[in-house]
Amino acid sequence: MQAYLWTKTAHIVFVVAWMASVFYLPRILVNIGEVGDAPAVRARLVLMGRRLYRFGHMMFGFAVVLGLVLWLHFGIAGAWLHAKLALVVLLLAHFTVAGRWLKGVDKGRALPSSKALRWFNEAPVLLLVGVVYLVLAKPF
Repeated sequence: MQAYLWTKTAHIVFVVAWMASVFYLPRILVNIGEVGDAPAVRARLVLMGRRLYRFGHMMFGFAVVLGLVLWLHFGIAGAWLHAKLALVVLLLAHFTVAGRWLKGVDKGRALPSSKALRWFNEAPVLLLVGVVYLVLAKPF
């Protein structure tokens, strides 16, 4: 029982760290889009974004490994898990799109409008609500 609790605790900590990057990377993109004609500020934001994107990928990797341990070793299963994983895939896709936009900025490509980026910034919150509900309620 102790190993299960420590594994689940670590999994949750890495998920929280990943979600922090999922929430903050689009905000950095909004700031890059609104920085205007300040190349030093833009370069600093792009550097911050690259580091955050790398950090997020590492945290996601650790969370996945620990999630696999919970599933394979401790037998966590159910239809709710499939629904949760579908939402996590959508969160990962969102994070990947943000990372590609960041890489595009580094290559001189334009970002979507600030308004579109602000809407893009809100999407993970809705997905996270679904994930948390599925984990807590296990409705099916």
